[in-house]
Amino acid sequence: MDRKMKTIVRTFCLLFCVYYALTGFAAGKADNIRISYKKPRNPDLLVIHERLQERKTLERLKEFLKPYRLPRTLEIMLSDCDGESDAFYGDYKITICYEYIDLLWQRMPAGTTPSGVEPIDTVIGPLVDTSLHEFAHALFDMLDIPVLGREEDAADQVGAYIYLQLGVEEARRLISGTAHAFLYEAAKAENENIKADYSDEHGTPAQRAYNVLCMAYGADTRVFKDFVGKGLLPERRAEICEEEYEQVQDAYEALIGPYVDQALADEVFERSWLQR
Repeated sequence: MDRKMKTIVRTFCLLFCVYYALTGFAAGKADNIRISYKKPRNPDLLVIHERLQERKTLERLKEFLKPYRLPRTLEIMLSDCDGESDAFYGDYKITICYEYIDLLWQRMPAGTTPSGVEPIDTVIGPLVDTSLHEFAHALFDMLDIPVLGREEDAADQVGAYIYLQLGVEEARRLISGTAHAFLYEAAKAENENIKADYSDEHGTPAQRAYNVLCMAYGADTRVFKDFVGKGLLPERRAEICEEEYEQVQDAYEALIGPYVDQALADEVFERSWLQR
């Protein structure tokens, strides 16, 4: 399909989805997110609970997600998870485990990594990526969005697409930190001779790292060209990254875009959100 025809198809899809959103779906609310910090039972996690509460982490996430018009209330909760390092969505609730954040802090390197990732970004990157990954699951569920392929892959793509709309510096920090976390998992498994679970609904950590790097490079080949230059993203994969990014962009604009307050989204993406 040539570029002109793609533009025509995209325009038709956008018009159709806007019509559907206005006629077949009750208008969502701008402030339809409820947040909570559940006090952990494990005293070792209290410091994380207090630090995140002091920094108003969930309040900032709620403000970041304000442009999305949700049809019902979504709860985002920080909680302990009986020792499980995880995050998950279900029954209109996103749960981010203190154990997961604790694991990220434990793995934070003492100094800048050889690929140039700052220590704090090895925590912030995967935490934001995971939060938006679970938010993508919520969007798929609440908005009845059809997903072609594995939902976990689609959630990875939508999460990365959202934070790639931020300014260049913050997008770089998040992508680099996220890729570092996935590659850390891949290296750890290799060092410990742990076989990849190919039956899992998620991609392998290495695959997920290359996917987010490809998303970034496809979004702006000039800004993220060093990902290829440094050998983080193989040239063969880089050749098709623009097409991969456009696929996600087209799907996002057609299926999720009608439920986004674009003026408010522009305001949100122009702000600075990350702390050093």
